[in-house]
Amino acid sequence: MIEAQGLTKRYGAKTAVDDLSFVVRPGVVTGFLGPNGAGKSTTMRLLLGLDRPSAGGSTINGKPYADHPAPLREVGALLEARAVHTGRSARNHLLAMAATNGIPRTRVDEMIDLVGLEEVAGKRVGGFSLGMGQRLGIASALLGDPGVLLLDEPVNGLDPEGILWIRNLLKALAAEGRTVLVSSHLMSEMAVTATELIVVGRGRLITSGSVADVIRGAAGGAVLVRTGAADRLASLLTDDGHQVHRLGPDTLQVSGVDSAAVGLLAAREAIALIELTPQQATLEEAFMEITRDAVEFHGGGPGSELESAPAGGQR
Repeated sequence: MIEAQGLTKRYGAKTAVDDLSFVVRPGVVTGFLGPNGAGKSTTMRLLLGLDRPSAGGSTINGKPYADHPAPLREVGALLEARAVHTGRSARNHLLAMAATNGIPRTRVDEMIDLVGLEEVAGKRVGGFSLGMGQRLGIASALLGDPGVLLLDEPVNGLDPEGILWIRNLLKALAAEGRTVLVSSHLMSEMAVTATELIVVGRGRLITSGSVADVIRGAAGGAVLVRTGAADRLASLLTDDGHQVHRLGPDTLQVSGVDSAAVGLLAAREAIALIELTPQQATLEEAFMEITRDAVEFHGGGPGSELESAPAGGQR
């Protein structure tokens, strides 16, 4: 389990992480989301003891990261896949990590096979593509068979087959009871990979909860209704305080209400319905809604300049 309590990091006058508290539970994949400048990478560095917090603190399995006697066996991390000696081969890179952490050499070959680098294990890392570097980074994170994983943009540079592979791997690791925290900008991928979400903006927590709850809370309920009595039903729904949008002669979109309530109202008033369909927002739509006031850089129309909102933190 990962716990952060009042985690704060300031760089001079700039606050990158601002009184951030959250819990990452074992057994599920937790997505760590936020716009550029939200403080995600800084938070991960704080969790791993790579930066010292200005206030607050964090624990991994009940201890600060630095207090674990064998941290690589406790926590696996991928923050920057390119942070390796470019003159070493992939195998030698992993062997060096294993030798300095008391990990059997046999584990190195297991990880090379797991991430699909068998054919290039003897080649220098400096010649690796971005996707190959990501696979090596994942192998490094898993080398000590840790119970906790922190991965920053693990699918960056992977092709569709690689993205599917890491998705299934993360789910399998969580199913084993591990704690998995994954930062990503790919909302479509997080929607099918993560079970829980932590969303930050300008260094502060915006919301957290299950994927379904975050989407529901951001987008609200909406129902598509088709009926030959659209005018009458619209009037009744408006009188009940619901927001109704007319999409066509016989089609309504009703916000802030679920389909059961609309169906019961129509039945009570003997209004025949042709269609009654709940409208589900995507995670991307929900993310854009809940972070719109926390985006550091806003793009205008074609040809317009980028304008910077007040700075609030690091990526």
